[in-house]
Amino acid sequence: MTDPWAKVRAVTSATLLTDFAVEHGASTTRLLRGTGIRTAVLHDPTAEITADQELTLLRNLVEALGDRPGLGLAAGARYHASSHGVWGFAILSSPDVRSALEVGIGFAELSFSFARITLDHDGPHPAITFDDRAVPAAVRRFHMERDLQATLTIQRELIPTALPVRRIEIPFPADPAYDELLTYSSGITAVFDAPRPLLSFDASALDMPLPQANRTIAAMYERQCAELVNRRSERLGISGRVRDALVRRGGLAGQPEVAADLNLSIRTLRRRLSEEGTTFRELSEETFGLLAEELLDAGLTVEQTAERLGYSSASAFTHAFKSWRGQPPGRYSRTRRTSGKAN
Repeated sequence: MTDPWAKVRAVTSATLLTDFAVEHGASTTRLLRGTGIRTAVLHDPTAEITADQELTLLRNLVEALGDRPGLGLAAGARYHASSHGVWGFAILSSPDVRSALEVGIGFAELSFSFARITLDHDGPHPAITFDDRAVPAAVRRFHMERDLQATLTIQRELIPTALPVRRIEIPFPADPAYDELLTYSSGITAVFDAPRPLLSFDASALDMPLPQANRTIAAMYERQCAELVNRRSERLGISGRVRDALVRRGGLAGQPEVAADLNLSIRTLRRRLSEEGTTFRELSEETFGLLAEELLDAGLTVEQTAERLGYSSASAFTHAFKSWRGQPPGRYSRTRRTSGKAN
């Protein structure tokens, strides 16, 4: 089964998140720690990263700025249709709202959401649902807010008048930070502590024509979306397979062992990883760091974690963890416990 976190995506979202966090006081070094993303990559419009790399950046952002209500809303307002490339342009050039929703949901993997997005258009109030159960709890609030705000931002760009949203469901307690969502259109009902994020609107809006409609252009962008999905699927293999091999071996396998597991020469493995914009060292450090965090978050001591990961001593593990995470594992565990952010 394909690892969903190994899926390839444009670097655009990581750049938006980094710029947003830096403006709010975080450092680029802290944000990129453990991601395997080089600073230069953020400024390369053709660069691609994995969902897992962006998730690590998102963890760093929330740790740096705090898991406070409204932060994701502010970030989500930066996610314009044009930020999403051909996916956004396919939506904008659709003939009507129904077509825009269908192409948007149909190629949702080209969006920057980590949730599974579905559209239920039966009945008087169609609903867009964001199934975010696979999103780690530590970043789920920020992610939910970003997705809802990004969706509303694109809708504002899609039609001159706001889509008649009737209900917004938020899986967190009510907070004044969410008041701005209720001003999107008149007559909105907000449901808090809901099971999942949801936007519901009037069915009458489905056949609303769009001002930038162009069937020829829309068809062209849809073809490009399909081609991009296929190309990324073909590229998914090596990075994901390397991660799987590292996880099976506890995160400490060397390049020769992993290459042998994948029936590749070291030279071929190195070349194919380079084509995906990463290196074995970056994947190894990233996988080690995430495995170590999971074990520490589960309550294991530094000594137990070191033993599980195959280190000769706790001090050797501490040195490796500090070089990856920027702090000793003991301090990391204490910080997670006191902040209540351990998954």
